[in-house]
Amino acid sequence: MIGQWDNCGQEVRRFVMELLEKTNIVIDGEVVGAYLHGSLAMGGFNVNSSDIDLILVTKHPLSLNAKKELAKLFLGVSSRPFPVEISILNHSQLRKWQHPSLYDFHFSEFWRERYDRELKEGTTEYLNAEEKKDGDLAAHFTILKERGICLQGSPIHEVFPTIPQSDYLSSILEDYEDCLLNIFLKPVYCILNMMRVYLFLQDGTISSKLEAGRWGAVHLPTKFCPIMYKAVNAYGNKDSDNVFDKTDLADFRDYIDLNVKRILDVEN
Repeated sequence: MIGQWDNCGQEVRRFVMELLEKTNIVIDGEVVGAYLHGSLAMGGFNVNSSDIDLILVTKHPLSLNAKKELAKLFLGVSSRPFPVEISILNHSQLRKWQHPSLYDFHFSEFWRERYDRELKEGTTEYLNAEEKKDGDLAAHFTILKERGICLQGSPIHEVFPTIPQSDYLSSILEDYEDCLLNIFLKPVYCILNMMRVYLFLQDGTISSKLEAGRWGAVHLPTKFCPIMYKAVNAYGNKDSDNVFDKTDLADFRDYIDLNVKRILDVEN
């Protein structure tokens, strides 16, 4: 099933709201607001493969003990059954915007092994109170302000700053560059993500991966229509990455990159 928050089903809604309830207990009255972005907010959420993307804002910085308890919570809950990606920031980190943005705590399945090891060994390399920064947050906040959902607390427009377009572009181009290198390893993700960057550069549209893929299937030269339809139809299917021809992938990558660089050159 591909959907979004309005039609995601009771299992997804219950999972998200119970997760927030447990998070609130750990943070103990410090939550300013909880916000949903990504595919579950914008459309394209697949119950079999998509992450649930969340941002939490707190009144004050998290204590080290709170971070440990949050790590335990998300290790136990994420991917049972839905993987969670969450970033937690305090109010002052948003009031004094900088890119890459400061944050207090982050969890995703990519971080699972690190947190699991730290909690077992009693170390705090990733949980410590030292300053942390994440360049992806400029993109997350931009998408949140454009198409995000407030699940609890203060409205989005009252909490989040307006992100300079240059910071948003810097954020999405970092992932774009990674896709140039890894399109043969992760073709579906890279095709759709590169299209999302290209669409934004074309006319400023902030889109989901699926929306960008559907746009590309209509607006790219005819020779690229098959690969675009294949990527759109394969989205969310974990076994679909092996059905793409490497020559087709290279031709698509080179065409998109040529046009992205052309647009960037004109803007600069």
